[in-house]
Amino acid sequence: MFKPIPVAIGLRYLRAKRRNGFISFISMASILGIALGVTVLITTLAVMSGFQKEIRSRLLQMTAHTTISRDGEPMPDWMRVVDVASKDPRVAGAAPYIEIQSMISGPRVQGAIIQGIDPALEPKVSVIDKKVTKGSYDSLKPGSFNVLLGKELAVWLGVDVGDQVLVTFAEVQGTPAGAVPRMKRFTVSGIFEA
Repeated sequence: MFKPIPVAIGLRYLRAKRRNGFISFISMASILGIALGVTVLITTLAVMSGFQKEIRSRLLQMTAHTTISRDGEPMPDWMRVVDVASKDPRVAGAAPYIEIQSMISGPRVQGAIIQGIDPALEPKVSVIDKKVTKGSYDSLKPGSFNVLLGKELAVWLGVDVGDQVLVTFAEVQGTPAGAVPRMKRFTVSGIFEA
């Protein structure tokens, strides 16, 4: 009869005699521990595989896959850059944006990253226009000083559509009274949930 060596050694320690019962107990506990560990590992890998796919699809819907910048400096010729990028067959869409750190004040205060976008071009690179749950994406018009907030941020600040928030930017402007942070009041015109 065929008995592989690992099976023979395992059976020897599992079927120990009465005086070696403790060895059988230790062997059984080890086998059960290893079986449980392998089961947990397989389950975790299966869950993380699905989770990775879900996270990747959700996060990449809201952010650009690639960013072209001038080492943190303004890009005055951004229209030419968008045209050049759009002509590349590997590029699905291109849109400009400005990003800055700020403090947003409503009934409460919270730090946030503010992105200034071109509302006409942004739907080419993200799905934020489809994720607005309250208000309207179309309310973002030049000179209107409207802002869309994420749902969690709006809840934390205690604001809703139609309320005003004060945004204090992380850059200062020189005045006769000295350096003063730049501030601007915006109207919440929409809330999105990703």
